[in-house]
Amino acid sequence: TSAYSSPAKSLGDPGITPLSPSHIVKDSDADDAVEQLYLVVVAIDFGTTSSGYAYSFTKEPECIHVMRRWEGGDPGVSNQKTPTTILLTPERKFHSFGYAARDFYHDLDPTESKHWLYFEKFKMKLHTTGNLTMETDLTAANGKKVKALEIFAYALQFFKEQALKELSDQGGSDFENTEVRWVITVPAIWKQPAKQFMRQAAYKAGMASPENPEQLIIALEPEAASIYCRKLRLHQMIDLSSRAPVNGYSPSDTIGTGFTQAKEHVRHKRQSRTFMVENVIGEIWSELEEGDRYIVVDSGGGTVDMTVHQIRLPEGHLKELYKATGGPYGSLGVDYEFEKLLCKIFGEDFIEQFKIKRPAAWVDLMIAFESRKRAAAPDRTNPLNITLPFSFIDYYKKFRGHSVEHALRKSNVDFVKWSSQGMLRMSPDAMNALFKPTIDQIVQHLSEVFDKPEVANVKFLFLVGGFAESPLLQQAVQTAFGARCRVIIPQDVGLTILKGAVLFGLDPAVIKVRRSPLTYGVGVLNRFVEGKHPPEKLLVKDGTRWCTDVFDKFISADQSVALGETVTRSYTPAKPSQLVIVINIYSSEQDNVSFITESGVKKCGTLRLDLTGTDASVPNRREIKTLMQFGDTEIKAMAIDVATSKSVKVGIDFLNY
Repeated sequence: TSAYSSPAKSLGDPGITPLSPSHIVKDSDADDAVEQLYLVVVAIDFGTTSSGYAYSFTKEPECIHVMRRWEGGDPGVSNQKTPTTILLTPERKFHSFGYAARDFYHDLDPTESKHWLYFEKFKMKLHTTGNLTMETDLTAANGKKVKALEIFAYALQFFKEQALKELSDQGGSDFENTEVRWVITVPAIWKQPAKQFMRQAAYKAGMASPENPEQLIIALEPEAASIYCRKLRLHQMIDLSSRAPVNGYSPSDTIGTGFTQAKEHVRHKRQSRTFMVENVIGEIWSELEEGDRYIVVDSGGGTVDMTVHQIRLPEGHLKELYKATGGPYGSLGVDYEFEKLLCKIFGEDFIEQFKIKRPAAWVDLMIAFESRKRAAAPDRTNPLNITLPFSFIDYYKKFRGHSVEHALRKSNVDFVKWSSQGMLRMSPDAMNALFKPTIDQIVQHLSEVFDKPEVANVKFLFLVGGFAESPLLQQAVQTAFGARCRVIIPQDVGLTILKGAVLFGLDPAVIKVRRSPLTYGVGVLNRFVEGKHPPEKLLVKDGTRWCTDVFDKFISADQSVALGETVTRSYTPAKPSQLVIVINIYSSEQDNVSFITESGVKKCGTLRLDLTGTDASVPNRREIKTLMQFGDTEIKAMAIDVATSKSVKVGIDFLNY
């Protein structure tokens, strides 16, 4: 054997070879599954910092109901959504979610609380873990580890039960899970394993099953926002180009003072808020013409996602023009800067210890910071006060032997002072400085996107997501890009994605074309060509010279794929008598891949077609058709033996290889 390792050689697998010429069949309408009729669509916006759900009955799709108001809630924070926090008992059983989890954990005695498992902001782990598997762990506040899949499944199960309960209360009879089509939103920039992971967690939570996968749609957050933005009427948004950023703080009016809530026809019925979505294409949309481009910037707690869409008339279908980009530039970055500031004043060693020894008080401090963070604005002049929990002051004195006040005086952080009421007093400049690194990254990333040729002549920029409520971010985006396009913010910006996800669930066909995030292909043997193929790939079988490990491409990264599109290739067994045919599917982030052994190429599926026992009188060149169908976030592959119609199917799997 050669010094180079070759997967195919080592397996002794005769393999398959393309039937020339390889042809592509575009087949979009074939065997469309009969749409099952669901009574209601429930969308869950599972966010890094906060989560929520909304629903709509398929019989009255113009009404979107946002979940009933939650008990709990923080001062200065409008709580249409609930914090993404989860609490497990010391026995690792689910206890509570959201405000309930946070408040219960907070009220535990410190001696007890260290045995309970509290998780917050855990969604970021799916974005940051390079080699995500079903076994990936999450770390609780007390340092103990639990499988991520369990936590995500508990969280989704909680939402499933809440939603079914609310639907049953409204309808007066029990609602069955089978009557619901679920939509879960994920960031567009997530890699495939993370998207698949969400689906697996939902199966574990009992929302859908591998046998009935279409009951659950995984929607991309900026796409959902885009769908909702199409429906906007002018009174439902703020056009930043025509006015200065406003800073009103009443929770009913997070952003501007120029709006009356009445226009959203809010019906206070059983505390559920209902939004009427007029079944028209919004006025702003009517200014857009065929081929016009717009960019959706979805800025949340953890990530910022950008998608460029183009309108396809007459139905106004959306076409993705430039693959989703972005990064971990969410509002969490501001919290992180605050933590760095505290470390600078009180010492990193103290902050680390305090987080471990008094986890509930730490959570309290971050809540106090959150409400002040929302009060930051470009033109603010009066200072922002952040209450330090008593146990912080107390523990600091024990730890250091001097007072918090002394630390502040000594720290020469001049824009943070101690106020006699036991508060940290921050000047507006100090607060704005905490936002700066994160906002700079967003603006920088957007500038890079704007420089791409596909993004030339963008007409509108829709700023959505929870972080879009920040006047500092609004101003920065308007200043940087206001000259190039109109910057628009939907009124209820924190709920934009949720509402769009419901609309997507009611009509999944609205998104027609996506960009493939990866290159997909299968491993094959080709006839060896001297001078063209590397000598170490030569394999001689029964007198035939083959080149092994060839990557036969189905679709390239960033290529446009219509939803439901099928790509077909035909192969024949390299050895005619071969009865078990194994087709391995590979993916890569690179465009041009020649061999499956190149770095970055990952195996993500295997089709095993067993033809033993089939009629022996088959043609001497068996044709094996291989199809890949590109769905929402899933890709299905299938192999068919043309002579006998025997077939095998597999879903592409990024978690188990």
